[in-house]
Amino acid sequence: MSHHHGTREVSPHAAHVPPGPLPADIREQIVALLPRYPSKQAVTLPALHLAQDRLRCVPPWAVREIADILDLSPAEVHDTLSFYGFFRPASDPLGKKRLWICRSLACALRGADQILDQAAHKLGVEVGGTTADGAITLELAECLGACEGAPACMVDDEHIHHIDQDGKMDRLVEDLRKG
Repeated sequence: MSHHHGTREVSPHAAHVPPGPLPADIREQIVALLPRYPSKQAVTLPALHLAQDRLRCVPPWAVREIADILDLSPAEVHDTLSFYGFFRPASDPLGKKRLWICRSLACALRGADQILDQAAHKLGVEVGGTTADGAITLELAECLGACEGAPACMVDDEHIHHIDQDGKMDRLVEDLRKG
């Protein structure tokens, strides 16, 4: 199974991406970040995360709105979005849950590639794909910063360590399927 994912077709889940504008509470959270950063441009990354966490992707209209809030050009916001590999376009939104499996050296030495293949098989998706029901997106991460718990994964923002132990990944996938 290939761990590389390039350009993919439009996901059937793209139809579930809400239209703009950004919800008022997201706009308010972005504005509330402004005093905590040295410049408006520095708020770009957290603003993109706020949008994706709610929308499960960052559609072009959200890029334009974030640019407007931060007094930046849409191109500046898009540059930040495209630099990082974890933002998803509207054509390929995240599932309700995002399962990242780390393949850093520490995790790879402890079987991360086999665990990734096992998870892909169990979910019925390729790496980078989302289950047919839109529930789970499986991705690999180059490093999750959890080497002490290798092999590790994350579900959304929660680290899970030692996923090679007695059926732990199988149980995790079953729990994610149940919601």
